[in-house]
Amino acid sequence: MTTRKTKRIGILTAGGDAPGLNAVIRGFGKTAIGYYGWEMVGFRDGIKGLVENHAVPLDRSALSGILTVGGTILGTSRDKVHKYLVDGQPVDMVPTVIENYQKDELDALVMLGGGGTAKNAKRLADAGLNVLLLPKTIDNDIAGTDVSFGFATAMEIATDAIDRLHSTAHSHHRIILAELMGHRAGWLTLGAGLAGGADIILIPEIPYSVETIAARIKARTDRGSTFSVVAVAEGAREVADEADLNAARLLVDAARSPEEKRAARTHLANVEDSQREHTFKLARELEAATGLESRVTILGYVQRGGTPCATDRLLATRLGAAAVAMAADGQFGVLVAARGDGTEAVPLDEVAGKIKFVPPDHEWVDTARKVGTGLGDQ
Repeated sequence: MTTRKTKRIGILTAGGDAPGLNAVIRGFGKTAIGYYGWEMVGFRDGIKGLVENHAVPLDRSALSGILTVGGTILGTSRDKVHKYLVDGQPVDMVPTVIENYQKDELDALVMLGGGGTAKNAKRLADAGLNVLLLPKTIDNDIAGTDVSFGFATAMEIATDAIDRLHSTAHSHHRIILAELMGHRAGWLTLGAGLAGGADIILIPEIPYSVETIAARIKARTDRGSTFSVVAVAEGAREVADEADLNAARLLVDAARSPEEKRAARTHLANVEDSQREHTFKLARELEAATGLESRVTILGYVQRGGTPCATDRLLATRLGAAAVAMAADGQFGVLVAARGDGTEAVPLDEVAGKIKFVPPDHEWVDTARKVGTGLGDQ
C-alpha cells in the first residue's frame, strides 16, 4: 500500500455571492496546482455540498477563463453546519462533515465567505479540521482584515449609480434617495457616497434625524441648489428606530432559556419588519418637510453581480496565493487577512461573531464632515 504524499485541498464558497470569488478560486488553485503540485477538490453549493459531499475535482482546465467571471463556479448557500435543516429540523452536521473530510482524504479545507462562514469555519476548526477562511463580502464588515474582496467592485457600481442619479435629481429638482446594501456596517454607503458626491450619507453607525436632514436640504435650496442626492445604507435608522432596534437586540443577548431566546428573536424580527421600508418612509417625510419631490432607488443585488474590478481581482489573487503558502506552513484555524500590501494570519477566534463597524472618528467620516456632506446627525 502506497502513502499519498501530494496534498489534497478542498475549497468552497458560502454565503452571498460577491465579485472576486472565482478570482480567489483561480488564485488559490493555480498556486496550489502549478507551484506546489497539490490536488484540489471543490464542493458544490457551500456548506450543503460539504454536508452532502458534492465534491468535484478542480484542475487547470476548470480554473481557465474564470478570473473575470462574476458569481462563483461552485455555487453557494447560507446553510449552518451545526443547524443544517433536515426535513425542516436543524441537525448538527459537524460529525458528517468530518466523515466526508476524511473520506475525501483532505489535508485542509478553504472556505470563502463572510460573517456566517466565519462562524462555520470556526466550528469546523474547533472540531479538529484544518481550515482556512478567506474574507468575502461587499459590506467590508469582516473583523480582522483591512478589506474584503467584493467591496471595491460593489463600491464602483454604487458610485456609478450615484453619479447617474445626480442627473435626474438635478433635472427634475428632486430629492433622490439611493438605498445601498449594508445591514449593520456602513462602509459601502460611506465610500460610494463620498466618491459619488452624495449630499447626505446615512449609515447604521450614525442614527439620523429627519429634521436634521430636512434642514440640510433646505439650506442647500437657500443657496440655489434645487436638488439633493441622499445615499442610504439599508441598515441606517432614525434615532428613535435605532433605540427600539438596540433594545430588541439587547433582549436577544440577555435571553437565557430556549423559550426566552425564541421570544426575543421573534420580537427582534417584528421590530426589523416594522422598519424594513425605512427609506420610503424617509422619502415621504423629506418631501413633506422640504416641498421637494422625493424618489427612491434601491440598487439591491446589482451591487454584487458581474465582473470584478481590477482592485478586487488583484486582492483575490493575492489572498488566494497567500492562503496556499499558509497551508504549506501548517497555519490553520485562521483568516487570511489583507494587511496593507501584504497578508496576515488572524485566528478565527478574533473573527467569528464579530463585525467591523465604521468608527465614529474614522477618516472617511471626518472627510465627509469636512467637505460638507451631511451625515444626518448634525
